[in-house]
This record gives sequence, structure tokens and C-alpha cells, in this order.
Amino acid sequence: MSAGTAMLATMATALMASPAAAASASTQTAATAVAKPRPAVSVGTPKASPSNYKGDCPVNVTFSSTVKVKAVASRTTVAYRWLRGDGSKSKVKTLVLKGKGNKSVTVKETSKFKGDVKGWQALQVLAPRGATSKKGSFRVSCGGGDEGGGKEVIQVGVGARAWVNEGNCQATLVGRITASSPTWVRYRWVVNGDVVDRDVVRVSSSTKVFHVIRPRHSLSGWAVLEIVDPVQNSSNRVGFRVWCKDESPKVTASVSAPDSYTGTCPVTRNFTGTISVSEGRGSVKYRWIRDGVAGSWQDVYFGGHGYQSRTVTDSWGASASGTSKRAIELYRGSTTGTVEGKVTCQAPAPEVKVWVVGESVSATQTAGACPAASLSGSGQIYASGATTLTYRWTVDGVTVESGPLVFTEAGTKTVTFTKATNGTHGGSAKLAIDGAGSQSVNFNAVC
Repeated sequence: MSAGTAMLATMATALMASPAAAASASTQTAATAVAKPRPAVSVGTPKASPSNYKGDCPVNVTFSSTVKVKAVASRTTVAYRWLRGDGSKSKVKTLVLKGKGNKSVTVKETSKFKGDVKGWQALQVLAPRGATSKKGSFRVSCGGGDEGGGKEVIQVGVGARAWVNEGNCQATLVGRITASSPTWVRYRWVVNGDVVDRDVVRVSSSTKVFHVIRPRHSLSGWAVLEIVDPVQNSSNRVGFRVWCKDESPKVTASVSAPDSYTGTCPVTRNFTGTISVSEGRGSVKYRWIRDGVAGSWQDVYFGGHGYQSRTVTDSWGASASGTSKRAIELYRGSTTGTVEGKVTCQAPAPEVKVWVVGESVSATQTAGACPAASLSGSGQIYASGATTLTYRWTVDGVTVESGPLVFTEAGTKTVTFTKATNGTHGGSAKLAIDGAGSQSVNFNAVC
């Protein structure tokens, strides 16, 4: 019994203050707040070393910049990052300045370049106060540098095309980069206005570059291949459309009833439901429909990949004979078929009582060739109904006979034993029921 596709939805709540409350808060703040002094920050223009390199590549270029801070606390944390001409940024780094007053610190970054590059770097301070330096320019010319009197020798032309592979739910973008002479080219792919890939490639005359779009659902838009360095250029804009047959995970549900029950009541019976998703991760909302009445929404979470299923249960406490029905409804989806559980309550069977019949237990010792003798015992056990019990004969505390005794109906049964003894001694014999009562009797010496 299955339910179809379900969609997951979330809700957000925003709280807004009244204009009067806001005005009151602003007035109080203005009257009571005391401005704290903030440190002053300045950032020097980065310097590249070497700043205009000509020679064999790859080559390391070190960038350095001086940060000046007028500290107002005993410890001041400086957070900064490097901005690069190709649009990339370094990770945020931090350092700590100790003491108050004017402080100065130089930070550095080293980059390796494999081909001709003409660019810049800047230093951006994020804390204790935002500040960004001017751009520091640099240039790397591999293999002897510029032979064209300061003009760019390489002029790069770019072309691109794209197509859709519907079967794989993807689109492959293909670009061709051309150069009038061998050079390293830094490029990037832009899809719908966002940079999705960047790389560097050595181009002798013509080279193809690729990027594969693999969306999770149908997607359309445009793409451009941009040349970042050694010149800035871009391809024609190409449109694409990716069609995915299965755009969203499929959510299904089923429910099963417990086996019919006959016995004593009250009793608890459990209905079992299975909720499955075809792929993806997230929460699925569902609720139980109990005898036609909808319960509250619940969540079940899926955190893996591919097909997944989760088991949910709902209990039914029955105190009398009857039936109960269950179904599962998926949020913004369909509802499973209804299943029914059945309970038949029966009165508990009366308790069966057992005991050793009073005055029925006897033990007689008979002389043989003294001191040899024989001891015989007999006793009766009563049961008020069908049952099975275990009886036990003991002589002077030692078990001499035991076993099960079966009653198919109420009544009395006799159990006996015979044992060789020493006739010069008397003793005591006892008939007992495991877990119930017992009766004892004494016997005399006969030799």
C-alpha cells in the first residue's frame, strides 16, 4: 500500500518591534551608551619581490605589506587576507599585537608562477577595523621576458560551445583557447554569472578546455569562457539546457497491521509503517491516521545516499474486544491504504491450586535380614484443574524419588516410593510439591 511523491517544506517566523518601542530603545541607548575607543588601522601598498621578473619559470614571488595599528587594549587581534588580481582570495589569517599605542607589523605571502603573469595583490584587514591597501603590481616574464617593447605579444582568441547529455543529466561545456605563440593562459568558466571553475593551461597554438555541469535538477542558462591572463578576453555567450528525468526524490509509504490477537486484556498491539526515499537527504513529514482521525505531524530523517527506508510504529492499547484501523499520510502527498488490527479478549483461566492431601502421607519400614530393611512411602496430591507439577520424596532430607505429575482435570493422584534402609534406625519421610506445600511423616526402627 503505497503513497506517492511528497515534498518537504519549511517555515520561518520573523518578529518585529513596534515603532514606539524602537524609538524608546533608541532614545535610551543614546542617553546611556558610552562610545568605546576603537583602534586606528592603516595598510601599506604591497611590494612584490621580484616585482618585474624575467627568466626561467616556475618562479616564487613574495608579497609583503605593513600594517599599522594604534592599539587601545593590551592585546589586539589583527585578522587579514590577501586579495589577488585573478579574483581569488587567501584564507583569513590572524596575529596578536601586545601592548597599547602605535604598533607596526609586516605580513608576507609567497606565490609560485609557472608562466607569464601580469597582475596585482592587495592586503585587506578585517579586524580590529576594516581597511584595504592599494594594489601592488607585479609582472613575471618567462624565458627572457618581453620582446615587444612593452606590448603584449600574445593575443588570445576564444571560442566555446555546449551541449546536453539528457541521459546523464549533465551538460559538457567545451572551449577552445588559441594563442599566437606558446604561453601560459589563466582562464575561468562563468555559468549564469557565477565562477564555477578556474585553471591554468599551457597553450602552444590551440587547446581545448572542458567543464561539466551536473545539476541535481533540470537547469537552463548561459556560459562564458573568460581569459584572465596574460590578456583579458572572453568567448561568445552560449546557452544550454539540462533536462533531468527524475528531478526530485520520490517518497513512498506503506503500513501493515499486527496479527489478530486472542487472549487476556488489556494488551498493546503495534502497527508498522515503512517510509522510503529514492535518493537524497533531509526530513520527511508524515502523520498517522487512527480510525479516520489525523494525528500530529512527525519527522523522519534520511542522511545517506541512494535508496533509503525507515520504519515507524504506532501502538494501539486495547482493553476490550474490537478493531482499530491505521494509515499513513505524507505531507503534501498522498495517503496509504488503510489496514485493520483485531483483538478478541478472553477471561483469564482460573488459577489451578495443588496440595498434598492431609493425613494421606505414610512411611513404613519393614525388617528383612537385620539390619537390612525396606522403607515404603505413599501419599496423595490433589489438583483443582488441569496442570503439570513436580513432586519430590525425601528421606531425612535426601531426595529418593521425584518427577512430573500430569493432571488433565481436577482430581487426586497417589505417588509412592520404596527404598532399602538400615532397620536399626528410624527417621522422617516427606512428600513435597515444587513451589507448593508438603507433608512429613516419621517411621520407626525395626531391628
